[in-house]
Amino acid sequence: MAKATTMEGRPAKMGFRMPAEWEPHEQCWMGWPERRDNWRELAGPARKVFARTAIAISKFESVTICASAKQYPYVHELMLHQPNIRVVEMSMNDCWFRDIGPTFIVRKGAPGLGITEKNIAGIDWEFNAWGGATDGCYVDWSLDSYVAKKIVEIERIPRFPHTMVLEGGSIHVDGEGTCITTEECLLNPNRNPNMTKLEIENELKDFLGVAKVIWIPHGLYGDDDTNGHVDNLCCFIKPGVVLLSWTDDENDPQYQRSVDALSTLSKSVDAKGRQIEVVKIHVPGPLYMTKEESEGVVKTEHAIPREPGTRLAASYVNFYIANGGIVAPAFGDKWDEEACAVLQKAFPDHEVIFTDPFHFETLSSDAVISVCQRPQLKQAVAVGCYSAMATTSELKTVLGVLTEPVNFRW
Repeated sequence: MAKATTMEGRPAKMGFRMPAEWEPHEQCWMGWPERRDNWRELAGPARKVFARTAIAISKFESVTICASAKQYPYVHELMLHQPNIRVVEMSMNDCWFRDIGPTFIVRKGAPGLGITEKNIAGIDWEFNAWGGATDGCYVDWSLDSYVAKKIVEIERIPRFPHTMVLEGGSIHVDGEGTCITTEECLLNPNRNPNMTKLEIENELKDFLGVAKVIWIPHGLYGDDDTNGHVDNLCCFIKPGVVLLSWTDDENDPQYQRSVDALSTLSKSVDAKGRQIEVVKIHVPGPLYMTKEESEGVVKTEHAIPREPGTRLAASYVNFYIANGGIVAPAFGDKWDEEACAVLQKAFPDHEVIFTDPFHFETLSSDAVISVCQRPQLKQAVAVGCYSAMATTSELKTVLGVLTEPVNFRW
């Protein structure tokens, strides 16, 4: 396999930018769950959910699933008759590819130029399991640290290494020069304690090709694993328009977080000078981890424990944008119908697959987008896997999306 070219310098100065998530891309990358101290029942239920998620996305675009050597034979057999899915053997500590995979960036080139002309590249950030040895979700992330490098080598695109700790779920861009992030995450001392806010912002500008960074105070309440990743709280749905998780309950701890985010966004303009428009979408629940779910996770000294009664960071915002499709979570909640309508209105040219609700099958911390990473090889973009670890969440809901029989062996 040809090695990825290691690039030096600032991508933005070379014409690169991070594309918006709705821009056309070639495929979706996904990890495969295995950790017994993060996924309940030895990850069996989660694997069913991941498989259904992959099949749902493959309706719109190609999917690559990365599985460990131990899991590879089973995943390969499971997807044998899925023509739009390939399975690759890859080691990882856990499967959150939006966070551990590369951030894909693109630049304009002459018609017909391919990846050898370096119009697509990947940023390889540092990763520390969402907080390092003392605050992170697990203590050994050495395998995760190689995932981004492996993906860019498989795709044979240039690699921009960076020493700053950053996960893909902590940033969101509009593709036209504006980035949204949270102070709770990027300014947390467990990420880059020796960098100032201005220094972090300048790195985002130089590597993502953005001119404006909007800092929101906090992420979603309960999203403690990631320290408040932005993509579970809000996201661009088109340039100048942000979808924001919302609650009307003033007694809910999420209320003030949403109010603060609304205040920040409403007072902001984007890189093009447009006033930010905010579209509200109610959060479900509140939802909590059950005793059954907690007991299904093997407690070890290598990962944080999952306790019953933990507030889950459930959100409709953490959906996946495929080429012509939206794969979104349902919760069996009173806000499901509204969320489906909001997403369909936001993406009128996409088919919204809003999955049937069922009992919490899986333990995860965020949602559908968290486990996927999308490179745009048509013009590279990173659709990714978001966030961190375990709390029963939206991802569970994708299991009900398909009618095709799938033979699981776990």
